[in-house]
Amino acid sequence: MNEPLMNSEIPGLKLASRGKVRDMYDLGRTLLIVTTDRISAYDVIMPDPIPDKGRVLTALSRFWFLHLRPFLANHYITSDWPFISNQLAEHGITISQELGRQLHGRSMLVLKANVFPVECVVRGYISGSLWKEYVEAGGPERGATLHGIELSAGLRESDKLPEPIFTPATKATSGHDENISFAEMESLVSSDDARAMRHASLNIFHRATERCARHGIILADTKFEFGLHNGVLTLVDEALTPDSSRYWAAAAYEPGRPQDSFDKQYLRDWLTQSGWNREPPAPALPADVIRNTSAKYREAYRRIVGEELPA
Repeated sequence: MNEPLMNSEIPGLKLASRGKVRDMYDLGRTLLIVTTDRISAYDVIMPDPIPDKGRVLTALSRFWFLHLRPFLANHYITSDWPFISNQLAEHGITISQELGRQLHGRSMLVLKANVFPVECVVRGYISGSLWKEYVEAGGPERGATLHGIELSAGLRESDKLPEPIFTPATKATSGHDENISFAEMESLVSSDDARAMRHASLNIFHRATERCARHGIILADTKFEFGLHNGVLTLVDEALTPDSSRYWAAAAYEPGRPQDSFDKQYLRDWLTQSGWNREPPAPALPADVIRNTSAKYREAYRRIVGEELPA
C-alpha cells in the first residue's frame, strides 16, 4: 500500500481544476489528470484519504479505455509515468523524486474535448436513486413511469431489469446530480448528440457486462461522460471504475435487498450508522473503515482485470 495523496501540487504547472477526486492540469493540447485518494460521499469530501484508491481508479480506467477502444473513441493517451515525466520536462517542469513517487500510477495524459453537460447513466438493475424514486412513486404496488421510462409493478430492490435502461442526469458542480428524461437531455444537447451518447452508453454497458460476467461480477449500473474531440464523440473522464459504477459479486447476488458491492457503499453504510447528518464537515474515518474501503477498491480491480493492482 502506497502513501496516500490527498492533494497534488506540481510546482510551475497551473492547476486547471480540482474536482472531488481528480486534479487537472492544462498542458496546452493535452490535459494531465492526477487521481488523488480523496473520497466523497453524499457530495461531501471526507477528511481522510483512502490509500491506493487513486491508483485503482487510474489503472482500471486505463484497462477499460484500452478494452473499449475498438468500439468507441476515448481521450486516453497514456498513464506511462516516464513518458508523462518527459512531457512535463518539455514544458519546463522539473519533477522531484519524491513528487514522482506521489504521481506515479495515478497520472493520466488525455486528449482535450468539449465535454457535454450531462451524465450518461445506464442501469441493468434497479438500485440506488432509481430504486428510491420507484418506491416513492408507489412502483412496487402499481408500477411507475420515471423520467419517461415505464417500470412494471412488483420489482424488488436489486432486481434485474428486462433490459438495460438509459437514464441521463444533470452534471452538478455542487450538490446532487438529478435524473432527467431523455427529452430533457435533448434540451441540453442536440437530439443527434443525445441519441449518439445513448447508443454509445448502451453499447459500452453491454460489452462491459459480458466481460464482468466472465469474471463473476455483476455490473449493476454505471455512468459515462462524453465530449467532442475534433468533432468525434469521445468517452472522457473515467471508465467503469468503482466510483462511477456499482459492482456486485455474482455468487452473492440476492434480489430483494441491497447488495454487497466493490465500491464506497461500505463507507456510506458506516456514515449512516455513525449518525452523520450528511452536511459538512464529514466525520473523521476510523482506521478500520479506511483499511476496508481501500480493500474494496483493490478487490474490484483484481476481480475485473484478473490480477493484483500493480505496485
